[in-house]
Amino acid sequence: MAAVLACSPAVASHTSAAWLWGLLRSRPGTIHLSVPNKRHPKRDIAVHCSRLAERDLYVIDGIPVTSLARTYLDLAAMFPDQRLERVLERGEELGRFDLAAIDDVLARAGGHPGAGRLRRALDIYRPEPAFTRSRLELRFLAEVRKAGLPTPAMNFNVGGFELDSYWAAERFVVELDVYETHGTRAAFERDHLRQEELKLIGVEMIRITGPRLAREPKQVMERVAQLLAHRRRQLGG
Repeated sequence: MAAVLACSPAVASHTSAAWLWGLLRSRPGTIHLSVPNKRHPKRDIAVHCSRLAERDLYVIDGIPVTSLARTYLDLAAMFPDQRLERVLERGEELGRFDLAAIDDVLARAGGHPGAGRLRRALDIYRPEPAFTRSRLELRFLAEVRKAGLPTPAMNFNVGGFELDSYWAAERFVVELDVYETHGTRAAFERDHLRQEELKLIGVEMIRITGPRLAREPKQVMERVAQLLAHRRRQLGG
């Protein structure tokens, strides 16, 4: 609060706002503020010049702060992908994640350096009709063939379970996850029990989501190839 008052008019922003919103476990050493006009930075205070809309402002414990959506945008310019994904997840855990509010900020972001990274990080939060099970299976098969991997059996029954894609020689399964079909607590419990049952009969399983396959198909196929090779070594093949 002292820093905000010393630079008034100003609001806590970036990692300082993230800490106030509960997204970070510890308070950052440097205080970050956003101000409407250029200022000289002060000791231990990073000053960012930004003209914020009224809806980009909030107050937490009496301290003026950027809205959570605006805070995500600013963090996206500072954080690597994995850390940005974690703070988005933390907001969801706190019950504060609002995709519409973030989209509103992005629509007004212009050339903000965090805009592109934040848009990519939000992909997994968007309903995507392309990720129906049948279309996801076709996309997965196409990527398998493109990578030159052996073609798995699709929707194959093993041990009483129908498996999305199964390599019999390696006793290896890739389950293709569509969030809408695994979004209940009962489905969550069944999925874990199913994986245990398959493990007991010597079948290994991994899961791949539609957004991940769309985002990084090459990396996904490289990982599948590595795991198949590992299974062959395990089984002495």
